[in-house]
Amino acid sequence: MSDTVLPVFEHLAIGDTVVERTVAFSRDTLVRYAGASGDFNPIHYRDDVAQSVGLPGVLSHGMLTMGVAASPVSEWIGAAGFVLDYQVRFTRPVPVDASAGASVSVTATVGALDLEARTARIDLKVMFGGQTVLGKSQLVVAFA
Repeated sequence: MSDTVLPVFEHLAIGDTVVERTVAFSRDTLVRYAGASGDFNPIHYRDDVAQSVGLPGVLSHGMLTMGVAASPVSEWIGAAGFVLDYQVRFTRPVPVDASAGASVSVTATVGALDLEARTARIDLKVMFGGQTVLGKSQLVVAFA
């Protein structure tokens, strides 16, 4: 039996922070994601190729960053509901250093509530190196 407390729609207020998380990416993370997704573009694992096209080095897959950003919200809602919609705008890449990797922080706050539909818009602030990497990042969660 889990000790996880499920969120209650009626207890939410606009501006509430519902979850915060920092996720570390390593080059191994990128290789594993490439294998799972089938995206073997060499900018995600070879510095020389990334730099030859004007990038600072190896970059995280955009869809990996997007998935990592949504994951804490999906875990937070749990069995209380489900993700109805998810949209982002890719604003900056996430370079993943061969030694240091990269840390992406995610802060999820309630941006809007629809009392009739029992949905909440969750706004994500997704940051790397002090800069936003996903703009207009929003999920709509529906409560059972």
